[in-house]
Amino acid sequence: MSDKFGRNDLCWCGSGRKYKKCHGPIEEQIENYRLKGYEVPHRKLLKTKQQIEGILESGKRNIALLDFISNYEVDGVTTEELDRLIFEKTKELGGVPATLHYEGYPKSVCISINDVVCHGIPSDHVFLRNGDIVNIDVSTIYNGFFSDSSRMFCVGAVSPEKQKLVDVAKECVELGIEQVKPWSFLGDVGQAVHDHARKNGYSVVQEIGGHGIGLQFHEDPWVGYVTKQGTGMLLVPGLVFTVEPMINMGSSKIATDKYDNWTVRTADGKPSAQWEKTVLVTETGYEVLVY
Repeated sequence: MSDKFGRNDLCWCGSGRKYKKCHGPIEEQIENYRLKGYEVPHRKLLKTKQQIEGILESGKRNIALLDFISNYEVDGVTTEELDRLIFEKTKELGGVPATLHYEGYPKSVCISINDVVCHGIPSDHVFLRNGDIVNIDVSTIYNGFFSDSSRMFCVGAVSPEKQKLVDVAKECVELGIEQVKPWSFLGDVGQAVHDHARKNGYSVVQEIGGHGIGLQFHEDPWVGYVTKQGTGMLLVPGLVFTVEPMINMGSSKIATDKYDNWTVRTADGKPSAQWEKTVLVTETGYEVLVY
């Protein structure tokens, strides 16, 4: 690691403890893995206790927003109305929608219906209808800290085929998160996700994945879900990232709308489902920070 600290110096993380009793042993292990050729995280990606507390506070608001909007997922509502409700509730909670104007994105939330994989732009011309499956992806900035999570919602009575897709997508996230533990690898998460999706006859989107988060909206590492166990970045205590695989009923191929340059759909028009949680690697396993 760069920026060497003496063993008896106060640790860089602000804990008030000596480096040798705090991050010293962790960084020694990281260096050992690096020398063996593994991809390891830079110190700047490891969140301090104070930063984790900030992400948790932001996450509480993000969770509250998803709880709130679940009361409005009804037949006939427009996605524009849902966006307005999210914007107003975010302000009420003291936060800022992270997606609003992010790289030109025009709205406060992403709402993706049926064959829309992600980044569905709310519109007063798009209505939720009975039988739809819908992903609501909310991201919040609170006191400078970022949080991110999404959930699937079923509008009215959905088909058994769509319900199974929604359920399996959630299982994929849970199985992936179970692989999060210190000194394992991001590839372990991806393999667990991919194996479960394929077992159920589904495919996993390759081009879009999860990401680090906390001090910025999107940080390293990038998190893919068609990876192999024992590959990818080393998981280290303090690393925070999202687990959000996109599970397609048909082909994994996708297409981005050429007019708005945001909306991503399945190439074959079949449904897609996604759940997202933000996780922290701890010294003993993981903690879900945002869901």
